[in-house]
Amino acid sequence: MIYELEPVWISIKLAFITTTILLLIGAPLAWWLANSSSKIKPFIEALVAMPLVLPPTVLGFYLLIILGPAGKIGSFWIDITGSSLTFSFTGLVIASIIYSLPFAVQPIQNSFESLGKKTLESASLLGASPIDTFFNIASPLSIRGYITAAVLVFAHTLGEFGVVLMVGGNIPGSTKVISIAIYENVETLNYQQAHILSLGLLIFSFVILLTVYTMNRKIPLNRYR
Repeated sequence: MIYELEPVWISIKLAFITTTILLLIGAPLAWWLANSSSKIKPFIEALVAMPLVLPPTVLGFYLLIILGPAGKIGSFWIDITGSSLTFSFTGLVIASIIYSLPFAVQPIQNSFESLGKKTLESASLLGASPIDTFFNIASPLSIRGYITAAVLVFAHTLGEFGVVLMVGGNIPGSTKVISIAIYENVETLNYQQAHILSLGLLIFSFVILLTVYTMNRKIPLNRYR
């Protein structure tokens, strides 16, 4: 039973690290997308949304090539660390960040855009710098977007299969996550264990989504819109 809990722990650790990193890099990117009038904005938005339409195996295949020993990023990583990114937990984190990027950026971007120009213009007239506006005005008023992004990224990472299988493989204690454990148990006709893991993931997903919807209803809408 201890062995079967390993995929759960690895999945939770992967989801937590991925969520933390994506909130840190996704929020500034969402802020830029929400306020930029650059000609490359549609290109960046399309690039961010690509994981939503790409089959996970396609994304996983190209990540396997890029992060592998023959790829530029993979070979550089081997040169500085002596270890490979593919079939490692670090590689899983990188793949998960790319795969879940739109789930972090889009909710926060929508929240920033819902603030309206008047709020940002008022802050500017009062002498607030862009950084002050982002941290002290826009982010607190967009807490709904942050919560939604965090929950979606965490839940999405827990349910990953194709990308993590291609990049991380199925290494017990290192890259074997819940989804892969479920698949392995079904493949070996161990339906009881597969049912336990699947039911646990199903209940967790429902509870976490119910929590975010409940919290969002309790958080007041932006008063300054």
